[in-house]
Parts: sequence; structure tokens; C-alpha cells
Amino acid sequence: MAETTGLILVFTGNGKGKTTSSLGMAFRAWGQGMRILVLQFIKGNWKYGELKAAQALGERFEMRQAGKGFIMDNDEEKMVEHRKAAAQALESAKEEMASGKYDMIILDEINYALSYGLVEKEQVLSMVQNKPPQLHLVLTGRDVLPEIADLADLVTEMKEVKHPFEKGIKAQRGVEF
Repeated sequence: MAETTGLILVFTGNGKGKTTSSLGMAFRAWGQGMRILVLQFIKGNWKYGELKAAQALGERFEMRQAGKGFIMDNDEEKMVEHRKAAAQALESAKEEMASGKYDMIILDEINYALSYGLVEKEQVLSMVQNKPPQLHLVLTGRDVLPEIADLADLVTEMKEVKHPFEKGIKAQRGVEF
């Protein structure tokens, strides 16, 4: 097997598919015998289909919902809870990156956490800069910071061209959740 060069990969943009792309890559990595951790920084109160799929893949594929759910308003009391959950997720990410237990770690929605001010830019930049050399690190979410994009080996921007919401079609099971 070829020597692994751990990459920094970013999926961003206003279009659908950021988490889905990262999970597709994780599925491919799992098929190659790799160990994957997905830490979801915002999701935390819904039962998404990917949670069931991750459980079925067994111990080499772990998914943790670390957030408090989508941020609908800026109620300060709720924002305190969101910041606390995001800070705990960030600490968990740092610990797991250093543990050597995983070949790929996906920080799902971390770009949202940054843009909402739930985590500090300097902490995330330091974590990305100090990534173990063999670890693949994936960051998802809209509004990637230019500093993170500069550090990344790959940045893919999803661009919304058309969306069923525009027609009044609600989120569909198996497509959005």
C-alpha cells in the first residue's frame, strides 16, 4: 500500500452536498480499511439517516453529533449553549486528532461554527496547522475562512443553481436528512 500523505480537504459553498461529499469520501476510506470519525458541530437534535448508516458500518466508522441543533435566532441564552457545545466538540477533535486512532476525521459544519462565532478562529487554525502528517482532515460548511482555504490541499465549492425549496418542496427523507 502506498504511503499516506494526510490531506486537508474543504467542502464549502451555498449549495447542497457539503456533508454528503465528505460522507461519500468517508465511505470510500472505510472501504479501504480506514478508521473514520465524523464530528458534527451543529447537528445534534435530529435523527439523520447517516447516523443509522454509520452505526451499521461498525467500529471503524464513528459519527458523533456534538452540536445543539441548527441556529435559528440569536437568543443569547441559546448562543451560550451553542458555544459551549462547539468548544467541547473542538476539544474532542483536538484529542482525537492526537490519539492516532483515526485515519480520517471530518469536522462537519465547523465552518458554520466559525462564522457564527461559536469557536475561535485561532484555535481552529492552530488545530489544522498541527494536524498529524498521516491524518486526512475534512472541514465542511459554508463561508470557509480564507486562512483555512489557504492551508487546504483541496477546496471544493458547492454552488446552488436550483433547489426544490424554491418550489415550496419541504426537506425530503433520504435527501436532506
